[in-house]
Amino acid sequence: MKVMKGKQSLEFEHPPYLKGWSSVVGEKEGEGPLGQAFDQIIDDPLFGQETWELAEGRFMRQAALLAIQKAEITKNQVRYAFAGDLLEQIMATSFGIKDLEIPLFGLYGACSTAGESISLAAMTVAAGYADYALALASSHIGSAEKQFRFPLEYGSQRPLSSTWTVTGAGGFVISKEKSPIKVRGITTGKIVDYGVKDSMNMGACMAPAAAEVIYQHFNDFAMTPDDYDAIYTGDLGEVGKEILIKLLKDNGYDISKVHGDCGIEVYQDETQDTHAGGSGCACSAVVLSSMITRKMISGGWNRVLFVPTGALLSKTSFNEGETVPGIAHGVLLEREEV
Repeated sequence: MKVMKGKQSLEFEHPPYLKGWSSVVGEKEGEGPLGQAFDQIIDDPLFGQETWELAEGRFMRQAALLAIQKAEITKNQVRYAFAGDLLEQIMATSFGIKDLEIPLFGLYGACSTAGESISLAAMTVAAGYADYALALASSHIGSAEKQFRFPLEYGSQRPLSSTWTVTGAGGFVISKEKSPIKVRGITTGKIVDYGVKDSMNMGACMAPAAAEVIYQHFNDFAMTPDDYDAIYTGDLGEVGKEILIKLLKDNGYDISKVHGDCGIEVYQDETQDTHAGGSGCACSAVVLSSMITRKMISGGWNRVLFVPTGALLSKTSFNEGETVPGIAHGVLLEREEV
């Protein structure tokens, strides 16, 4: 079996598995439609810390410990951690898990980080470089707004195209030990830039990248939308969802019957005033580790394409008038009887 598939994908000869996973979220997320599915809901948005940034790190640390606990291993058995967040120098990651003393590959894929971290952890385990690898991603409404837009205290108005950054973190232990969910393969995305400059419309910025990687995944694996029970993007929201479906239809693939978006699932806009949906590194991570995994284990879904999406901007690039490129990474998950 050839591991490399097509132009951008890998299909593992000996697929690794999701051994343990966790979702730790804030109060607003706990009040949403998936509230009962999350592992832990933290009512204090500061999580006992003095700043939003340190609070976000605490969310990541808790997600890491829970994932390790649910995998029934110790932190000393984790060979590598692949982790990232939205902040400068990924400080939530650095400050959050420094005391775990796990060798770290720090990542920045914006809101696509969950897909990037799971991909790299799966590659590492499949290649025999680790028995257990940890994939983590976090975000926080307070830290993200302060860095990219306006501090919450400013009380700025948000356009209807905007999304609400998920406060929380998701963690995944990847192992060769069999479990109900295996990582059959991955499709690594390219940077795609359609020239969008509106940082308050993340869906429009990221949808072209999601379309590119999904299109390439279908070609690399010689499959169509009918081969999937669900295709879940990370945080395109209502606006980006429409763009994605149109772009793929224009290129011969109709995913409308199987497509879902983590950003749409995590909040109820009518009652929570989140506009286009949820966003942030934690958005796709906590939806995967709650709703998607549950549906796969119950037998409702047997094959899922998980596609976290990211907008590659910084406050510097935005203030200099640059466009907002997007990126997305595909992770092919399949249910297996154990």
